[in-house]
Amino acid sequence: MEITRRGFAAGAIGATLASAATSEPLTDLTLNEASARIRQRSVTSTQLTQACLARIEKYDAKLNSFITVMADQALAQARELDAEQRAGKFRGPLHGIPIGLKDLIDTEGVRTTAASSVFKDRVPKEDAEVTRRLKAAGAVLIGKLNMHEFAYGASSVPSAFGAVHNPWALDHIAGGSSGGSAAAVAARLCFGALGSDTGGSIRQPSAYCGLAGLKPTYGRVSTRGVVPLSWSLDHIGPICRTVADAATLLSGIAGYDPQEITSIDAPVPDYTQALRMKTSALRLGIPRALFYERLDPEIDAAVKDAIEALRKLTAGARDVELPVIPGLPVLAAEAYTYHEPYFSKTPDLYQRLTRERLEIASKITMEAYVRGRRELDRLRRAVTAVFSEVDLLITPTTPVPPATIESAETDRGASGTSSSLRNTSPFDVYGLPTISVPCGFTNSGLPIGLQISGPNFAETRLLALAHAYEQSTNWHTRKPESAS
Repeated sequence: MEITRRGFAAGAIGATLASAATSEPLTDLTLNEASARIRQRSVTSTQLTQACLARIEKYDAKLNSFITVMADQALAQARELDAEQRAGKFRGPLHGIPIGLKDLIDTEGVRTTAASSVFKDRVPKEDAEVTRRLKAAGAVLIGKLNMHEFAYGASSVPSAFGAVHNPWALDHIAGGSSGGSAAAVAARLCFGALGSDTGGSIRQPSAYCGLAGLKPTYGRVSTRGVVPLSWSLDHIGPICRTVADAATLLSGIAGYDPQEITSIDAPVPDYTQALRMKTSALRLGIPRALFYERLDPEIDAAVKDAIEALRKLTAGARDVELPVIPGLPVLAAEAYTYHEPYFSKTPDLYQRLTRERLEIASKITMEAYVRGRRELDRLRRAVTAVFSEVDLLITPTTPVPPATIESAETDRGASGTSSSLRNTSPFDVYGLPTISVPCGFTNSGLPIGLQISGPNFAETRLLALAHAYEQSTNWHTRKPESAS
């Protein structure tokens, strides 16, 4: 049985509320701390799941981060995993850990809407590959998370289920398109979540909600069974409270999928081992052009402080130049190609901003798309040259702090790539792995993100530096007051 967030108070969850007072502190554990507690048998998966469900009931009415809460399934799954452990079977670090899924990731028998009325009754017949892998790893799937409709934007305001609110300031956006994933993790409603990233939709909301959000190398994680925005640019990755948690969650979903044509067959390292790597020999590159222009003053100051801290952890930093990315019609053309069968029949079911973008995309010519797709391939090859000089790239995640929900509802620029995704979208074009980690707060208490990027399949390298930086600061330890 699945239940919507609004119908959440009834049914199986009612029985968990009596224990909320004692179980709620469990949600303050990080994913890896919770995993250790399960392994030590000082807590059960059922207790963790009950704690998350009670917290969703208490806080999500003001956040609107969930579209569907899978209460019955999650509790049944947790009980089965507890029974497995009692019988001597332990699946690994994700065994018994409640995880949320962005609501464009298919779940067998559970509605997957992509936050759109177009798909309001869509119930997949099979799991996405990442869903299957999480289940196999023992993760408890606690629910489907709200998002920007069809992932076609960066605010998570246009949604058939209402806007997602930022836990740090409820009148501000949580970012997008994985806004519900970020809001839920920041508010301790689950221990981690999966998001998708086509122009920055994992990293931008992670920056806006004070989290670690990782976009892997293009092809590192299967996108099969995920409602696409752009086949050439889509990525799936983890959103967590710490870099170590992101490494653990990435380990559970990474790997070759022979049934997915964009999947790349490359060895999968133990990402958690990266946390022990030394960073003193790493050479950092600072791409000033574009990434450091027109920054909000508070973001500029926070990132400068972060770079100084990184210099002490590495072999130093130097300025570098990245290949210039022209306007490419690839995302829009591929989005329209996927949506044409639905859009041509029921355009009024789309949110206004999505509809306007698809109308513009419908005018892209075949010639423009083919030339753009060829240029995309050229850029992905050209960018590798920069890593002969440096090992990692450092930029602000976003040039601006999160907008208010009111402005995002009325100003198309607030959710457009020209502003909040300006620093993240190039790395989807390049296909490179990149992570956002907290590096400060504005004077009004909104999180600021630092972006660390590396060459293809160098996730261990960027995880190592991100973890070292995180451990040298305390930004990741803060908790939003609206979820306290």
